[in-house]
Amino acid sequence: MRSRNPVFSRRGFSRDNGYAGFNTAPQAGGPAVATQGNPYAQPTGTPYAQNPYAQNPYAQQGLQGGAPPQAPATTGRMTIDDVIMRTASTLGLLVLAAALSWALLPVDEANIGRSYGIAIGAALIGMVLALVQSFKSKASPALILTYAAFEGVFLGVVSNVVDSHIANGAAMQAVLGTMAVFAGVLVAYKAGWIRVNRRFYGFVMAAALGFILLMAVNLLFAVFGGGDGLGFRSGPLGIIFGVVGIILGACFLALDFKQVEDGITYGAPREEAWFAAFGLTLTLVWIYLEFLRLISILNSSD
Repeated sequence: MRSRNPVFSRRGFSRDNGYAGFNTAPQAGGPAVATQGNPYAQPTGTPYAQNPYAQNPYAQQGLQGGAPPQAPATTGRMTIDDVIMRTASTLGLLVLAAALSWALLPVDEANIGRSYGIAIGAALIGMVLALVQSFKSKASPALILTYAAFEGVFLGVVSNVVDSHIANGAAMQAVLGTMAVFAGVLVAYKAGWIRVNRRFYGFVMAAALGFILLMAVNLLFAVFGGGDGLGFRSGPLGIIFGVVGIILGACFLALDFKQVEDGITYGAPREEAWFAAFGLTLTLVWIYLEFLRLISILNSSD
């Protein structure tokens, strides 16, 4: 199972060979554990050459006398508390940076140009940092937190612009909408109403690819043809695509929850919680921006 977030699919959060089956039969001398296709499976007496643990990127290196390594202690493994704490730290810094940029970068007629320029620069830096972290083999807390700070500066200015010049209260509405989507998807996922399987994954990825391509074409028409391009971000079509963007964000959240759950189940190292926090932050920023854009369209069409 692979999430859209490269931070999840780069490392052990995705199962080997995609949707490999699982063997939950009890191993000799130990409790039942998923092994086939499990990148975190522990060796339990089977020959090392035939054990999927040999392909575990987190396996202990080196064998003594050709015997399989001892199963590592459970300490140092990622837990849900680790994911919550890292995610809270990342989102907390993002919100703090957004609040400071809102207060310190005014968007009145005399200063909006300068403030918007700083916001665009912060967005570009944040994008570069996100790409760098996405393709790093190890999570870098400093890099992730720096990304959150720059992304917060961008979100603070953009939110202030929309709130001040387009729709009063839009930022709070977008925050509440994002929180509602997060809570709703989490409840639906835990209750089993959302089944994250091969079909779900394929549908979401195909829809996301089509959505991104259409937005790219619309942007090109807007840049070279002027106006709103093909109208995908304004009027009735803009409203439809705004709703589609939010629904896609909700689907990505379900994929992300599945990756976090698998990482915890398979014993991912504790530092992987930073990857989880980073991926969840990316998805929540996506949903928030789609809400902000949708509210802007709805208010501008009144």
